[in-house]
Amino acid sequence: MFLIQAPRVRELAPFSAMPDHLRRPGRSDWADANRGGAPTDSFLEGPVFDDAGNLYLTDIPWGRIFRVDPQGAWTLVAEYDGEPNGMKFLDAGTLLVTDYKNGLVRVDLASGRVSPFLARRNSERFKGVNDLVFGAAGELYFTDQGQTGLHDPTGRLYRLGRDGRLDLLLDNIPSPNGVALSPDGKVLYLAVTRGNCVWRVPLLPDGSVSKVSQFFTSYGPSGPDGLAVDAGGRLLVANPGLGYVWVLDGRAEPAEVLRGPTGASITNLAFGGPDRRTLYVTDSTHGRVLRAEMDAPGLPLARR
Repeated sequence: MFLIQAPRVRELAPFSAMPDHLRRPGRSDWADANRGGAPTDSFLEGPVFDDAGNLYLTDIPWGRIFRVDPQGAWTLVAEYDGEPNGMKFLDAGTLLVTDYKNGLVRVDLASGRVSPFLARRNSERFKGVNDLVFGAAGELYFTDQGQTGLHDPTGRLYRLGRDGRLDLLLDNIPSPNGVALSPDGKVLYLAVTRGNCVWRVPLLPDGSVSKVSQFFTSYGPSGPDGLAVDAGGRLLVANPGLGYVWVLDGRAEPAEVLRGPTGASITNLAFGGPDRRTLYVTDSTHGRVLRAEMDAPGLPLARR
């Protein structure tokens, strides 16, 4: 007989909330489809930090991108006809955004100008792209979620090479969401929201994938969303339905659980702070950012 040690449980602390003058209570096309028509004044996603320690966030229903400085002050960077979700930096002055409505778009931080990056594949629109991560060689992995789920397990995982070649790696996913890479870049972790789990996707030297497996299984009304990896190789999983961040070891056993306030919807996460040891998470339905100090820094994110 053996015993599995219970994970340590900690509470996430407040960092900053969207100011009232930036909130837009009302209905939107995105909220009608994804929030049951409920008025949604904001829905925060896509946290990513620049080199100066500023946090960037998307607001999906209202097509906005915000910058939050280290003191928690908010600035509108861009507003456009889109539904932006995940973000990563292409370079120091440009964000690459997975936009549910427009595919992949660029955002110039100096001007706020939004321009197409990859709108279609072979003249066909995506289902609704969701999140993205760069590999060490500049290759881009991104998910195409749309409205897929257990009723329609046709979500996709793509890889876009630096040469412009677009490879479809998987097309049988019931709601692909967040993506993250292991420290050695040989494994991609894929959040499968409607399957309430995280898949482990081995990346083979010839560019293919094989022996994809289910790495972690959660529970509750809404499954894993955003993912991150720390320098020790632990996988951090945002779980909106539970209001948790799971901190998983190499055996997918929870070493720690970070818990949001009652009713929190923890959708995504990013490491920040001077030494990348502070974890920042989006509580999307309340328009706020929470944080926790971690015992290991986040894995540095690659750029193109």
